[in-house]
Amino acid sequence: MNLGPVMLDIAGLALDDSDRKRLMHPQVGAVILFSRNYQSPSQLKALVEEIHSLRMPRLVVAVDQEGGRVQRFREGFEKIPPMAGLGEMYDQDSGKAIECAGTIAWVMAAELLHYGVDVSFAPVLDIGDPVSQVIGDRAFHRNPETITRLANAWVRGMRKAGMEAVGKHFPGHGSVAGDSHHVMPFDRRSFEDIEALDLIPFRRVIATHLSGIMMAHVIYEQVDEVAAGYSSRWIEEILRQRLGFDGLVFSDDLSMSGAESVGGYSDRARLALQAGCDVLLVCNNSDGADEVLDSLGDYDNPASRIRMIRMHGRPPKDSARLFESRAWQQAVKVLNDFNQQVQSTDSEDFFE
Repeated sequence: MNLGPVMLDIAGLALDDSDRKRLMHPQVGAVILFSRNYQSPSQLKALVEEIHSLRMPRLVVAVDQEGGRVQRFREGFEKIPPMAGLGEMYDQDSGKAIECAGTIAWVMAAELLHYGVDVSFAPVLDIGDPVSQVIGDRAFHRNPETITRLANAWVRGMRKAGMEAVGKHFPGHGSVAGDSHHVMPFDRRSFEDIEALDLIPFRRVIATHLSGIMMAHVIYEQVDEVAAGYSSRWIEEILRQRLGFDGLVFSDDLSMSGAESVGGYSDRARLALQAGCDVLLVCNNSDGADEVLDSLGDYDNPASRIRMIRMHGRPPKDSARLFESRAWQQAVKVLNDFNQQVQSTDSEDFFE
């Protein structure tokens, strides 16, 4: 059974019959986990193993474990700081900050892979402009050059552990005041202004290595009249052709308020796929998920399927002994030392 284009959530700590039925749908290819799906490391491992056992090739399992406010698995996991802390360190000692970024990313990714999770949606490539509270300290910095250097280090750390990275939120959510979880944000700047600031980290990290990108539910009205995740101009013309991105394009969650501007769930799914999205996230609305699945019929995109397979985690052979390794102990010391310098705002209810 091939991997389909839909990424779904599940209800609780273990799969129930409705979850299993939905995940066996041929248009499903991935699962995203939230805080409600996590109780302990052993419970997580059992849950992921069951999800992976359902199908072959196995479903991709993802989570938002970027750090700070957005860390779904907390008790029993290492505490990942907000990315702004790395930006502050960079201003004082750029070399140390780049080294820390790679080490912390390795810890985050290696720990997830140890329990079977394939992907963390990170790093955030948005500009850290105070105008955007929803991004805020999730961004590395206000300076796109600084973001680029720290993000590239972060990607290297993830890939060293065996996990591909997903940059977000293209073409940039950090310069927009509205929170697309709750409203439809508008960015009224010209493309030239966006290109000269927000696009810089995306362009340069793509040029280094980036396997996935998540779109922003924002309307950049001087570029296109629809949100970026529904815009072939943003995805096909700018992201793929101008920036040369050949990886997996994720919609942001089609249940968010910023996704409602084009109609119901079936319309959102159709327009996102037509615009060039490879994967549709549908979270926290089982009826909406069923509507999307029913609407897709026999939809198939071979290129998307190949890109999805590349997102499977590749933990090293000795991953089972991760916590006993010298590399882990040294990296965790770096992380703990860093955390003593950084204060983060924790919120398990922050939805991505």
